[in-house]
Amino acid sequence: MTTTAPRLGTAVARLLILAAALLGTLLAGAAPASAHAALTGSDPRDGAVVATAPKEVNLTFSEQVAMSADSIRVLDPAGRRADTGEIRDLCSGAVVRYGVGLRAGLPDGTYTVAWQTVSADSHPIAGAFTFSIGAPSATSVALPEQNAGGGLVGTLYGIARYLSYAAFAVLVGGGAFVLACWPRGAGVRPVQRTVVRGWLTLTVATLAMLLLRNPYTGSGELSDAFDLAGLKSVLETKTGAALTSRLLLLGAAALFVAVLFGSYARRTDPKERKDLAFGLGLGGTVVAAGIAGTWALAEHASTGIQPGIAMPVDILHLLAVAAWLGGLTVLFVALYRTPSVERSAVERFSKVAFGSVVVLAATGLYQSWRQVGSWSALTGTRYGQLLLVKIGLMVVLLGIAWISRRWTQRLADPTPTEEPVAEAEAAEEAELAEEAEAAEVLVGAASEPDPEPDPEPDPERAAQLARQRAAVATARRKRERDADPERAGLRRSVLTEAAVAIVLLAVTTVLTSTEPGRTEEEAGRTGSTAGSAAVPDRPVDIRLPFDTGGVDGKGVVRLSLDPGRTGANALHVFVERPNGKPLDVPEIKVAFTLEAKDVGPLPVAPDRIQTGHWSANGVQIPMPGEWKIQVTVRTSDIDQTTIDKNVKIG
Repeated sequence: MTTTAPRLGTAVARLLILAAALLGTLLAGAAPASAHAALTGSDPRDGAVVATAPKEVNLTFSEQVAMSADSIRVLDPAGRRADTGEIRDLCSGAVVRYGVGLRAGLPDGTYTVAWQTVSADSHPIAGAFTFSIGAPSATSVALPEQNAGGGLVGTLYGIARYLSYAAFAVLVGGGAFVLACWPRGAGVRPVQRTVVRGWLTLTVATLAMLLLRNPYTGSGELSDAFDLAGLKSVLETKTGAALTSRLLLLGAAALFVAVLFGSYARRTDPKERKDLAFGLGLGGTVVAAGIAGTWALAEHASTGIQPGIAMPVDILHLLAVAAWLGGLTVLFVALYRTPSVERSAVERFSKVAFGSVVVLAATGLYQSWRQVGSWSALTGTRYGQLLLVKIGLMVVLLGIAWISRRWTQRLADPTPTEEPVAEAEAAEEAELAEEAEAAEVLVGAASEPDPEPDPEPDPERAAQLARQRAAVATARRKRERDADPERAGLRRSVLTEAAVAIVLLAVTTVLTSTEPGRTEEEAGRTGSTAGSAAVPDRPVDIRLPFDTGGVDGKGVVRLSLDPGRTGANALHVFVERPNGKPLDVPEIKVAFTLEAKDVGPLPVAPDRIQTGHWSANGVQIPMPGEWKIQVTVRTSDIDQTTIDKNVKIG
């Protein structure tokens, strides 16, 4: 049965449309501020009301971050800076903590803490929260609507990242395909153009990322891409060094491409060609591994657990992806533009692709364990869900690759009809040549010269002849392409494989900018306990709603225990109406109980300081643990209630 493969223009157009639509969907749905590091705690905590102004504000992160002089800002209710601007490094061991000092004599009211930094895996993160001194108040501070790494700059940066991954695969995989599978392809123009465009795209995308890095991690304004001071600061970062190294390695890659499509393509002596191929293979592998290393050294692999193992594994993973998907791209071009590609070349690429899949399976399994860590994170986090999508696409891609392998096996088996087909093709080519010659004769007869011929050639006639020759050549190539049913079937399966590969690459790009499931789950656990657990050397601030059932019997008790550790502490109790105004009550009693050790209740009778405010000094907490704080509120002679909350102290 005769099979017909789709035209190249239509196939490429479909692939480009699919890539653009999918990339837009994924980038639009990706949270731009997702990253490896996450804020796991703060002092004061979000929404806390403290009795007196703290000396500084501390932030704790799950992973190391890069702090600048303006990374933490504290704004008073009027929007003025309330911090000193001096960032303090409070990191100790595995604890990543930074603080900023506050000015003395801050008035009561609600303060806003806005922070922005860059995680160790190169992604910007930002956030804001509020705390109050004395009592909450109105604030004129408007939190930014745009997340770090979002907006137009974030979109352009994301597109550049996607193009850099795709171009790397085409450059490395295309060069490997020519050297290992199809040496004759070094002299084929469509193959040369494909690999050179891969190099050019990777270079332009890397330059764009270098320029966009400053606004991407900072202001978000596109005009800041040409700020020389900002570019200088980027070059001093780990990501800037990785991008600069990539550009230098791309210079070596340009030399590799020039030799591959120059000296190597022109060599005819088998021994010289073999020696040059060995040198190109060795040098190309070193350059390709170096370029892949620029991703491993600056992104997820360089942070978290086992970075010493994760980085070389990530390099192997990227090289395997390039060998498979980049080689597939060049094979796709060769099958459509050069129907004479040898069947042995397709067989060799099939073996290379199988080896790449084995490497991808091994490295991908390790990366999945490292970034996800648990079954709950696999299904309950965005990273895990994207990873499941990627695994599903890999299964589909393997199924299509198996079909392509079947077509390859059929191509490799000689059939008795090969010679007649070749004779038919030769006869058809001769017939087409005669048609072209006849067309030229007809054109010449239809355009007899005038008695006084024009010495200048007729451009219209020449253009008409050129179009006819091109039409004849196109028809010949199409008939050659469609004459082999097995080759047409292989083209269709490779086209489908390439389409799925584009989707897979887009999902992988989004994965690299998404907070790993392990980190997200750990941050969630920390955040879920932050309301009831106090970190050592941090005040305990809790809010307890109450209702005694009588007149004026509803309100909120705010309790602060400073410094919130074993030994002597200062206790402050504030009683407020539902509208936030102070409420005077006849009696307030507090008791501390450590049920795990059968300690307590230890009663505390705070003294009234002013309306709605009671305090006690020297409150002794004898040992660390999960303490139950009980507060008894009496609003009249007969209306009384006791409320409690468990907190970790010490």
